[in-house]
Amino acid sequence: MTCPFLEYRSEANDRQFDESRAYCGAAERFVQPMRADICNDRYELSHDQHCEIYLEHADEAPTGNENTGHAAGDDA
Repeated sequence: MTCPFLEYRSEANDRQFDESRAYCGAAERFVQPMRADICNDRYELSHDQHCEIYLEHADEAPTGNENTGHAAGDDA
């Protein structure tokens, strides 16, 4: 399961990117690709156990399938 705070954005502040970038809605900032690996539960990592940002904001997490980010296998 992907972190409910993870989104992939192709633009920010009137600037467009060639590739979509990982954006953390809880931290309200773009995150590094290695952090996005945690968000996407890759490499035996789990966002609900290994991400301090998620753990700080878990009570605010949307429920269900409200995540607007791509699934772990998507081209992002």
